[in-house]
Amino acid sequence: MFLDVIDIRAFYASALGGIARRLVAQRIRAIWPNIKDMRLAGVGYATPYLGMFKDEALLCAAFMPARQGVSRWPAQGSSLTALIEPEDLPLRDGSIDRVLMVHGIEMAENLPAMLNEAWRVLAPGGHLLMVVPNRRGMWARFDRTPFGHGRPFSRGQLIQLLRDAYLAPELWKYALYMPPFSRSFLLRSAVAWERIGSWLWPGFGGVVLVEATKQVYAAGATQAAQKRKIIFQPGMKPIPVNTRRGISLK
Repeated sequence: MFLDVIDIRAFYASALGGIARRLVAQRIRAIWPNIKDMRLAGVGYATPYLGMFKDEALLCAAFMPARQGVSRWPAQGSSLTALIEPEDLPLRDGSIDRVLMVHGIEMAENLPAMLNEAWRVLAPGGHLLMVVPNRRGMWARFDRTPFGHGRPFSRGQLIQLLRDAYLAPELWKYALYMPPFSRSFLLRSAVAWERIGSWLWPGFGGVVLVEATKQVYAAGATQAAQKRKIIFQPGMKPIPVNTRRGISLK
């Protein structure tokens, strides 16, 4: 079940949402320090994090699930958002260099199909970066933020999901170590929480950031093997046999 776009937008407009956006954006930028002349697609509700790439990327667009709803982005100029089905992106095969998924997979109704679609639109060697609620973190335990809705994931679950979609996980980061409360003293100390948490409890951040690379050869080999099974499967044809009742088939 997807959260309504109005609720997600209201969260990012709040003080807690603003802090969360800044902390997560720092991690995303550290993973992708430069995507100049690359084609970037955001899937889910990625617009709070796409702004830092808009003037840098060759193409930057946001695709929001129909069950969630769509909001205009950016505020000025032509809109770069589209309402889509996550399992059917309106993009050509291999046309995107980077895919950023935020507030997406934890609410997906058909997660394998969604990841397969991300694999399809990625160029060979392209990268997928997912921001996902951490099953071990505190933010998944409270529904006052979008990260507390849907299904949280462990690292092992994410590894299996990505490998099943021929995406090789390569880089892991965590963010949001502060408790998900809007108390002023917590907001003021958010950066300190982040530094201490990443040092003392590195696996207990509120969200997991995992970057995966598109595997072309593994998928190609599997598809070729499936085709060979079909091609070399013995054909069935009728063999006439004389019987008292006439012609029968064995």
